[in-house]
Parts: sequence; C-alpha cells; structure tokens
Amino acid sequence: MRLALLHTSPVHIPVFDALRDEHHPDLTLRHHVDESLLARARVEGPEAVAPAVREALERTVGEGVDAVLCTCSSIGGVAEERGADLAVPVVRVDRPMAAAAVAAGARVVVLAAVASTLGPTADLVREEAGGRAVSVRTVLVEGAWELFEAGDAGAYARAVADAVDAVADADAIVLAQASMAPAQELARTAVPVFSSPRPGLDAAARCVRDARDVRSR
Repeated sequence: MRLALLHTSPVHIPVFDALRDEHHPDLTLRHHVDESLLARARVEGPEAVAPAVREALERTVGEGVDAVLCTCSSIGGVAEERGADLAVPVVRVDRPMAAAAVAAGARVVVLAAVASTLGPTADLVREEAGGRAVSVRTVLVEGAWELFEAGDAGAYARAVADAVDAVADADAIVLAQASMAPAQELARTAVPVFSSPRPGLDAAARCVRDARDVRSR
C-alpha cells in the first residue's frame, strides 16, 4: 500500500516514518518536500499557490500511489480542493484533528506559529462542526516560527507548550501545524489538546486500504 506525503518541510519525514512504523507497518510512504509552497503561502496567501499545489499533486499521483496526504495546514484546503478530481484521494492532515476538537466542545482555540495557518484551520474547525454553534479563537505564537527555522526544535516545542498553557476558557486546543505536535506532551493544561500527525496518517491509511479494497473487487 503506497501513500504519498506532500510536505513543506523535511522535518516531517522522520515524524511520519515513525508513526508508520508504529501503527501502519504495511504502508509504504513516499515523501515529497516543497518548502516554497509554504514560503509563498505566507506572503501571498494559500490560493496564490493553488496551481503549484496542483502540479505537485499530479506529480505524486503519477508515481502510482493509492492516496496523497498533505501535511501542511496552510495549503491543506487548497490541496483538497485542487485534488478532488484526481484518480486517488487527497487527504489534508488536519481534518481528523478538527473533527476531534469540535467533538470535545464548542469553545475551540487554534494555535499556530505562522499566521497563514490560522484562517484555514479556523475555517476547517467551523466546517467540521457541521452547523453546530462553535466559538473559534485564533492565537499566533509569537516568535515560535523563528525558533523552528533556526532548528531549535526543543525551544520551539516549549514556546508552543507555554502558549497552550496560557489558554483560558476553552473546551479544546488545536495545534494547527504538524510541527507543533511535540508540544502536546509538554503542555500541562487540563484542556484537551489536539495535534494532527497521528490522526491524519490514520485517515490517509484508511483511504489507501479502501482504495485497495475497491480495486480488488
């Protein structure tokens, strides 16, 4: 079973490889990294990179995979939309996380280290609410992305965890970017904290298996 992953940073590769090894050992991962997609989305907005995202998806599908997982929340919605007519499913990594967050309660706080991720993730949370009344607040973790870009993963996770612990009046906290997941273990808040890598990979693995089942009938 073959799953392609579209990343905007190479740091995600070992994270998803480890999750695959632990939970989906029968899954073959093919990683594709294009850092320019996030760099452009941060400056020009996610829609500006839609044609480039489509090209990247077409290349990955052309390699003969059963599904594609986009691990970048800034462009995840664009990937879903532009990949809707491809021969294989395109999954955005943060959708299962958003669904779990709204199931936990109506007051959801979205944390991100880059501003371009806040809007798409907040919209996704509202979409997953399915018409239920939800309050979505967004928080930019100031200075965290600079730590990430400097390669200081520990300080980055700690900065995000501190921001998580500072949240009040929430039923669920969403870590909008896959890179923020390590902060989930560092935070001390009693509020449920949700990250995307594991549930996102689980959802993509189900798509792969479903696609295989359909073809085998």
